Amino acid sequence: MTTPAVAVPPLVAFDLDDTLAPSKSPLPPRMVASLLALLEATSVCIISGGQFGQFRTQVVERLVGATPGQLERLHLMPTCGTQYYRYVDREWAQQYAQNLTEQEKARALAAVEASARALGYWESQTWGPIVEDRGSQITFSALGQSAPVEAKAAWDRSGAKKNALRAAVAALLPDLEVRSGGSTSVDITRKGIDKAYGLRSLASLTGIALTDMLFVGDRLDPEGNDYPVKALGVPCAAVTGWEDTVALVARLLDSSSLSSAKGIRKSRKATSAML
Repeated sequence: MTTPAVAVPPLVAFDLDDTLAPSKSPLPPRMVASLLALLEATSVCIISGGQFGQFRTQVVERLVGATPGQLERLHLMPTCGTQYYRYVDREWAQQYAQNLTEQEKARALAAVEASARALGYWESQTWGPIVEDRGSQITFSALGQSAPVEAKAAWDRSGAKKNALRAAVAALLPDLEVRSGGSTSVDITRKGIDKAYGLRSLASLTGIALTDMLFVGDRLDPEGNDYPVKALGVPCAAVTGWEDTVALVARLLDSSSLSSAKGIRKSRKATSAML
């Protein structure tokens, strides 16, 4: 069957781990090439639960061949959009940060540790810190921040552990947002702060309507941390790994010559049919 032509939207937003790269890993060379090609055609946003240091390691340091113009079209939103960075005057500058108060951090740290221990999820063999203060977000990673991909994949294949922990922590922190993060993580932010919040903020700052964006992620299921974007009404594309994302970007770019101002609205229907 022939794949319908899909126009390049004014902005394409991506999750990071397991969408642009394996978890906590640098962008693979093919993904780097795809991202640079897309940045020639449109604006790109990367939004994920990781802190900016993780974005720098996984993304920024891999874009060694990027031009200033390409980097200026790249929007980076760490910690699910509670922080926002743009490339200004040849350096990455923070535009805003919705940080937790010290009291909120202390309560979040205590709640997630108590819940993980009570459920038997406080592991003895870990790779790096289990709990991390990311300023605007507290993140629990069951096997540590630097756990290998294989170990993380094996720890909670069904997602049941992570969902149970999220529910337990949420019961202790009714005034904060608690959600499933990556493959072994739970994230805590201020109430109402998730990827939908990040994209709403981006729409306000750029003037690009949410319905004119395309979001690409691997966790668009109702329990996933990408789902709030889908619930917001942003057109979404589900992928199962960075290889899927490379193929999707190729389809977008291959059809870009067919785009026109009138055709963009029409192509949104084609996107839904394709996905």
